[in-house]
Parts: sequence; C-alpha cells; structure tokens
Amino acid sequence: MIRPQWVWELDDAEGRALDSPVSPVFTTQYDAEQWLGETWRSLAAAGAVVARLLHDGTQATAPVELRAG
Repeated sequence: MIRPQWVWELDDAEGRALDSPVSPVFTTQYDAEQWLGETWRSLAAAGAVVARLLHDGTQATAPVELRAG
C-alpha cells in the first residue's frame, strides 16, 4: 500500500523554492499542519516567506505567509 505524502514547499521573498530548510514528509495533513504551526518562526528566520502544502506533489491548500503580526 502506498501512503499519501504531505510536504511543505518553502519559498523565499521572490517566490523561489528554497533548498533549505527542508520540510519532513508526513503521512497526514494534520501532522504536516501541526509541524508548520510549531516551526514557522524558525523557518521564517531561515528565509522562508511562504509555505505551500503539497499532497502527492499537488498543491493542497492556499499558501501560508510566514510572518509575525
């Protein structure tokens, strides 16, 4: 059985995908969203401006801006 894969693609301010930091691969959307909720500040500090959740390679949700305030 093939398990679904959820992963965050992180973009910089110009909309380019970042090579680092890298999102883990998750088997549930809930786990992926929980991870982003716990780590978004450190991701933003590393240069990520937008996070896009991909489900098996297809964008699954609206992009999330990673900024305080």
